Amino acid sequence: MTTGSLWRKYPRTPHHPESPGIASDDKVASDLTWLENAEVVITEKMDGENTTLYRDGFHARSLDSGYHPSRSWLAGFHAGVCHAIPEGWRVCGENLFARHSVGYSNLPGYFLAFSVWDGERCLSWVETERWLAERGIETVPVLYQGVFSSAALARIVAQLDTERQEGFVVRSVGSFLSAEFSTHVVKWVRAGHVQTERHWSKAPIVRNHLKEEGQV
Repeated sequence: MTTGSLWRKYPRTPHHPESPGIASDDKVASDLTWLENAEVVITEKMDGENTTLYRDGFHARSLDSGYHPSRSWLAGFHAGVCHAIPEGWRVCGENLFARHSVGYSNLPGYFLAFSVWDGERCLSWVETERWLAERGIETVPVLYQGVFSSAALARIVAQLDTERQEGFVVRSVGSFLSAEFSTHVVKWVRAGHVQTERHWSKAPIVRNHLKEEGQV
C-alpha cells in the first residue's frame, strides 16, 4: 500500500483530567473551558484499532502500518466504500474485527466511524451522521448529545459498564479544524484498560461478533 500525499495520522486524543486510565506517557487536557455550556456529543470509545480510510487506501494509526490478518477484512470493506470518499477526504473510526481487551458480541459492523474530515475540517456531528448514513457506514454508539455539564458527565460515568466498555469520547457537536483538535475532543478511559498479557496484535486473532453473522 502506497502512502498518499494527503494522508494524516490521527491525532492523540487528550484525556479528561478525571479519566482513571491515564498512563504516564498520555496526553492530558489542561484547558477544559471549551466545554463550559458547549453542545457536545458523547460517544462510546470502542476497543479496536484506530483506522483511517481514504479514497486511495487506508492505514491504522501509523501511516506505514503493515500487514495484519485483522486488516484483511478491512481491505474488502474499504474496496466497497472507497469510491464514495471524495479526493482529499478521510473517514476515521475503529477496526473491530479482532478482539483487543474488550470482546463484542453484538456489533452493527466491524468498522465504526467517529469522524469525517474534508481536508483539515472535521465535519459537524450532524453532517457526519448524514454523510456516513448515505454511504452505509455505521457510527460508534452515542451515549449523550446536548449541553455539557458536570452532572451529565457524572451520569455517563455512573452508567458505564467498565467490564464491557472501554470509556467514552466527548467532542464538540460543531465543525472544527485539525489545529483545534485538542480544544474540541477529550476522552475518558477506564482504569487498567489493557487487561491481556500479550498485545492483541501478537496473539492469535479472536474475532468479535456482529448482530447478524451473515455480514462477516
